[in-house]
Amino acid sequence: MLDVFITSRVRRKIIVVYAKYPDFKTHVRGLAKLIKEDAGNIQRELKRLEKVGFLTSEKQGNTKVYQTNKHFAIFKELQSIVLKAQRINQKKQQQRRQQGEN
Repeated sequence: MLDVFITSRVRRKIIVVYAKYPDFKTHVRGLAKLIKEDAGNIQRELKRLEKVGFLTSEKQGNTKVYQTNKHFAIFKELQSIVLKAQRINQKKQQQRRQQGEN
């Protein structure tokens, strides 16, 4: 469902992770491993999301670590949308499994 509104697959995955786990902090390579996407694409999307204010970053040595900006103007609304979309997807998957069993 989110794919209709957020057309970039990588951006969608990043938003889901940071909206679902607002205290999550990671660097590009850690996120790449988690969501199984190319680090270059992730870096580009992280910069975009930081520029609009959804994410913040801090330097830890030579590494830039990203985290959710909980004060982002629409963070709560975005988080709510992500969680609702995931619940809907889970229900659809359960229904498909049940139909397959019958």
